[in-house]
Parts: sequence; C-alpha cells; structure tokens
Amino acid sequence: MFRRLKLIVAYDGAPFAGWQSQKHGNTIQDHLERAFERIGGKRIRLHGAGRTDAGVHALGQCAHVDLADSKLKATDWTRALNATLPPQIRVLKCMFVSGDFHARLSAEGKVYRYRVWTGAVLPPLEYGRAWHVAQPLDAARIRKAARLFVGRHDFRAFAANRGHPEPDTTRTLHSVTVQRAGRFLALEFDGDGFLYKMVRLMVGSIVDCGRERVTPAEVAAQLRSAVAAPRRMVAPAGGLFLVRVRY
Repeated sequence: MFRRLKLIVAYDGAPFAGWQSQKHGNTIQDHLERAFERIGGKRIRLHGAGRTDAGVHALGQCAHVDLADSKLKATDWTRALNATLPPQIRVLKCMFVSGDFHARLSAEGKVYRYRVWTGAVLPPLEYGRAWHVAQPLDAARIRKAARLFVGRHDFRAFAANRGHPEPDTTRTLHSVTVQRAGRFLALEFDGDGFLYKMVRLMVGSIVDCGRERVTPAEVAAQLRSAVAAPRRMVAPAGGLFLVRVRY
C-alpha cells in the first residue's frame, strides 16, 4: 500500500541545474530522489509543482512522492531528508495527504518574487540573489509597466521556447505588486500559471521601462501582438524566487 507524502521545499538555486532531473544528477529533483533512496532503500519518483531554471531559488516549492510500507512519521521524514540533503536544499515540512492530491495538477496558481538592487555597488551577500541595475529607475514608469500584465492575456511574447511549442500561452495574472525599500526593488507576480521564462521576460521589460529604454505603450503593444520582439531583455535567473504554490 502506498502513502502519498507532500513536501514543502526551499532551496538556493545557485549551485544546481534547476529543478528537473538531468543525466548529470545535479538538480533539486535528483538530490531529493537520492535522499529518499538512501533513507528508504528504494528508488522513487518525485513530482514537483513546476520546474525552476538553473539559478532560480525557492522559498516554498511543493512536491509529492508515493511511499510503500513507510513506517516513518511525516516529521521523521523531514528530519531524515534534511540530514541527507546538501545544505542549500531544505525540506521545510512533510505531511501525508490524500492520493487525490498532485503537486502539479492540483495547483491553482503560483507566486513569484523578483528582486532588483539599484545601488551603485551590489552587496556581496546579494550576489546571485538580486539583479544589479546600477542606475536610477523611474518609479512611476515601473508601476505603470507592471500594471499592464495584470489580467488574462496571451503571454506568447513573454515566453521562451523549450524546444517544443506551448499549446496554450494564455495565462491570468491576479496581481503584480511593486515594492521599494531603499535600494531594493521587489516585483511580485501572482498568477494561475507561468510559461517558460515568463517572469524573467516581464521583469526585463518592466526594468527597461524604468530605464527609459522602452515605453509602457511599447510593452502594451507587444503584449497585445503576442509576438516576441527581436531583442528581449531576460532578467537574470538569480533574482527570481518561487515564493509559494497555491492550492
């Protein structure tokens, strides 16, 4: 008999090649699956709520796994996994759930946060955790550009190709919030789903508006056209955090 275990996972994405399992074995999924095998003695398949790219971080990624004949409590799994995983990956919580739960298929949305440092010098502890934009940004233009993405749109122009066409590129963003704290700029995106590199491409356009390289009207036109611009600013991976998955 199988029991389904749900995990909430946080990680520093810098040392890893993203979430999705790869042949070289240095992904978040690979490390978690090896940890389960070391503890339980059996190979398992972990299912995540979504894939994060190399260098992208997570504060609350969600995953699930089916365990056979597990006598460990959920809290025991949390301790055992963290004792086995690299220190840059931590399981925050484990809980047994119904077999109807699926980390990806049951998700109703995700929240991502992107961090930008606008000071002349990037603090060393922010390296790989914020995009360093060492020039003034127009706050009004930033907010105006961010508001353009709220609502239901075809985001084809703000997505990258994984090597195969995405059958449906329409998504709904419930909110895009902009927060300033000193030299920090934080952009938070709450939506029902996100395409490959969608957040990083939106952030690139928003920041380019703040740098007065493009106008909000040009961004709006690109969104309406659903055609990717020949040259697009893709914000670096290190500033992006998966905050939580909504169920």
